[in-house]
Amino acid sequence: MMLNQFYVDDLIKSALKEDINYIDITTDNLIPQEQEGEANFLAKAEGVLCGIDVAIRVFTLIQPDFQYEIFINDGEYVKKGDIIATVKGKTRTILKGERTALNLLQHMSGIATMTNRIVKIVEGTNASIADTRKTLPGLRPIQKYAVTVGGGKNHRYNLSDAAMLKDNHIDAGGGITGAVKKLRSKLGHMAKVELEVRNLDELKEALSVDVDVIMLDNMDNETMKKAVEITNGKALLEASGGITEETIRGVAETGVDIISIGALTHSVKAFDISLKIVK
Repeated sequence: MMLNQFYVDDLIKSALKEDINYIDITTDNLIPQEQEGEANFLAKAEGVLCGIDVAIRVFTLIQPDFQYEIFINDGEYVKKGDIIATVKGKTRTILKGERTALNLLQHMSGIATMTNRIVKIVEGTNASIADTRKTLPGLRPIQKYAVTVGGGKNHRYNLSDAAMLKDNHIDAGGGITGAVKKLRSKLGHMAKVELEVRNLDELKEALSVDVDVIMLDNMDNETMKKAVEITNGKALLEASGGITEETIRGVAETGVDIISIGALTHSVKAFDISLKIVK
């Protein structure tokens, strides 16, 4: 997955407007306009870096001739004390862009690091790790990008990507068979259909109407093992609901194809990175 520059620029401009508004009352009154400075992005933890180009873009939007050198790129592992990048330009630019750049870099690196940790836990199984639509408003592209940097896969990007019948759709749409048939009659040949099931009876009904992906919602491991046997490759099986780092290996060993985890994007811990002025 690639990030579109116009999206990144719009996101950064919105964040800068939110943070600076009219002026930076501290920096603009303390630092001379002509003063030059240099600063280092420093890793204060270990994990997978993500978002360094986005962070640098904060400064080049403020000051087009801003200079920088990147030493560690997205997807690479960083250790505590590593210098990730050096930036040079107007001291005012560094101080005004610091918080916005760090907010984005820390958040994206936190997602990539958590995703990578979970991907490693399920190594050797058939399961891939996927995100969900449980993203922070306005940040979905960078969050989903960070998941891929960490080694995960993207679930559907938005409601237009694929048809997905969850429990409320099924209950409101007249049941599994009726809802799927109605959808199939209206969808084009490129659209896939995923269906959420809550038990093995619903799984069997889902298989009878030939859906592409079946989500096993909040099932225990023994039930999921039976679901894998019953499905026998007729559809992709996705496990979802209440899965943690402590339980995910057991889920993966049931034989499911995909494990989707909302926590990758909605409750990840920020990765500890600082920006320090070189005196």
